[in-house]
Formats: sequence, C-alpha cells, structure tokens
Amino acid sequence: MTSLFNLKDKNAIITGSSRGIGKAIAYRMAEHGAKVIITSRKIDACENVAEEINSTFGKDTATAISCNISDKEQLKNLYVKSKEFCGSITTLVCNAAVNPYFGPSNNIPDEAFEKIMKSNVQSNFWLCNEILPDMVKIKSGSIIIISSIAGLHGSSMLGAYAISKAADSQLARNISVEYGRNNIRANCISPGLIKTDFARALWENEDILRVTTAKSALKRIGMPDEIAGAAVYLASEAGSFMTGQNIVIDGGESEQ
Repeated sequence: MTSLFNLKDKNAIITGSSRGIGKAIAYRMAEHGAKVIITSRKIDACENVAEEINSTFGKDTATAISCNISDKEQLKNLYVKSKEFCGSITTLVCNAAVNPYFGPSNNIPDEAFEKIMKSNVQSNFWLCNEILPDMVKIKSGSIIIISSIAGLHGSSMLGAYAISKAADSQLARNISVEYGRNNIRANCISPGLIKTDFARALWENEDILRVTTAKSALKRIGMPDEIAGAAVYLASEAGSFMTGQNIVIDGGESEQ
C-alpha cells in the first residue's frame, strides 16, 4: 500500500455503519489501516460488522457502539466511548440518515419533516461540534458528510430529504471555512441511487429503476463499495488539499 492512501494512525467514527454505504466505508478504511467505530441504533448489527472487520484486519481494528443519532446525549456518549477505544478521533463520517416520507412536500406531516431535519442535519451538526474542539487541539481532522444528488436539484417526491441533503452540503462548506486554519477539512460525498436497504423502495420500484438507469451514463445503479473509495481518499493524505467540496458519484446521472 502506498503512503498516499494509508490510513494508519487514523481513527474514524462512521455513523450508520452496520450496513450499506457506511459499512462499506468502514471496511475500506480498516483495510487501509484505520481504527473504525461501527455505530447505529442496533448494537447486534454493529457488533457483527466489527467482528467481521476484526477477523479480517486484526484484533481491535473495530469496535461497536450503539447510538441513536437524533439523541444529543447518545452522540456525546458515542464520542466519549470512541475516545476510550482509540484516542483522538481524526476522521468523522456522517452517513446515518432517515427518510420516513415519500410524496409531495405539501402533504408531509410536521413530525416527518422534523424527523428528517433532526436526523439528517442537526445530528451531524451536533456530532461535528462535539468532535471539532479536539480536532483543533491536534491540528488535524477530516469530516466527511454523506449527502445525496437529491440535494443538488428539486424533487417532486423527495422534497424534505432533498432539503436536508442540501443543508448537509452547506454544513461541510461552513466547517471548511471556519476550521481550515486548524488543518481541518470538511467535504461531502453525494451518491446517486445505490443498491442499499435504505434506498430499497427506489431500486425495487421498476419504474423508478428504469428512469434512473436510463438517465445514468453507465446505465446502472451503484453499489455501496463504489462510494467507499472516495471516503478513503478524503480521509487520507491524498485528499489533504480538498475541503469544502461535494464529490458526486452517480454514474453520470446528473450529467444527463
């Protein structure tokens, strides 16, 4: 492995990492030498992923910590327990998200809108603010927020989710400006339609799948592992001069 993408001495929290894109990112970061914290609401699922990573890359490469990202106290506990496992956190991947509503924006219940904003935006804001002071102390850090191409344009059926993902992109830009002087970088990755459980309602819908693949330059949807490489890049020295940016990985869908 070349030093350019080497993550040895990097310690990463990856939210929503018991499956899908988060799991793929955790696995690839561990493969490149990082210690990783696997976290989601279900501890059993997290422990299974941590055990898989440890059996592949060595004991104490990964640990599992349960956390409901919409609970501020649980986010604080996540950070405390993460530091107990590996010391300073050098990398944060905000991947966990929710989307309880699919339909026109004017019909969305207030509770669903508030849940989307709290889980997809405010939780990221809380966790970043929890970790940033320690990143300032060590004069190093990479924050990676998993956004979506939904945040790049309007949507007739995913309006609230799209708003939340656009806000995530702005959060990364703000952090990059505020903390760049401390050698802290913040970037987004915006995937297109990826074959995950989270997006199952989309790719299992034949009409949506047909329209999406027709718009894609590659004529297919993506897989979780096809997002992980960009996260490794942003966490490594290879991405040391990139901050405030949004990497779109959508098979060329947004170019059509």
